[in-house]
Amino acid sequence: MTAPTALIVVELLDDPLLGPGDPSLADAMLVYLYAAGVAADLGDEAPDIRRQVEKRTPELRSWTDDYLRADTDLRARMWRDGTGLGALVLDQAALACFDLVPTLLRRTVPHLASERARRRTCAAAAVGALARHPSALTQRPVLLEQLMSVADAAQSAHDLATILIAIGHLGGDTRPWLTDPNAGVRGCAALASDLAGDDAADRVLLELARSPREFGESFGDMAPPLQFQFQPYQDLLASGLRRVGGAGRSTPGAKT
Repeated sequence: MTAPTALIVVELLDDPLLGPGDPSLADAMLVYLYAAGVAADLGDEAPDIRRQVEKRTPELRSWTDDYLRADTDLRARMWRDGTGLGALVLDQAALACFDLVPTLLRRTVPHLASERARRRTCAAAAVGALARHPSALTQRPVLLEQLMSVADAAQSAHDLATILIAIGHLGGDTRPWLTDPNAGVRGCAALASDLAGDDAADRVLLELARSPREFGESFGDMAPPLQFQFQPYQDLLASGLRRVGGAGRSTPGAKT
């Protein structure tokens, strides 16, 4: 995940000549921007990472040049060279994405109003990740209103669950969906971090722990929400189950 690639993607996203016969191309690009938002979600660590990168910039440039020239065996050894430069190169790339997030978010938000349901869903996932950036703090109330409208217009349980995860990422209120008839929708609503300690959300998570297959099966032939394709949904759901003492049980949606 690199900032230059994300910038190319967001430029192509608005190109009217992009795949006129295949609207799924733009959807895939929004999914890529979601992944960029995840990579750029540095939180309070961004200032410290920036200091480390700036302090060792010449070393990072040299390490990267050597890495690009190296063969496979040498590259593997370079990751274990004890300098920590490899990890810092990755941090440098994440920081570049972090700095680009305001641009990516601005170009993504209009797609929440797309006529295509799938496009709106992919845009919601991207906004849910990108708007966690500190620069978007004052925008979040308005963005949450837009995401709520997208959720109300969702045309499938898969789309709704995806949008609810985005709402939860931004601290929105997903309580209205804790009683949804679909187990996957209820589960994704209950995962919102702001619902930690909420009795109704905890009951939903306990239900998932008792019936682990129900979550995955609730989406029919569809895969679980797209966010779980980038962060294994077993880990995301496990973090929710730990809230209610369910750690160590089979993870909902996992193949058994």
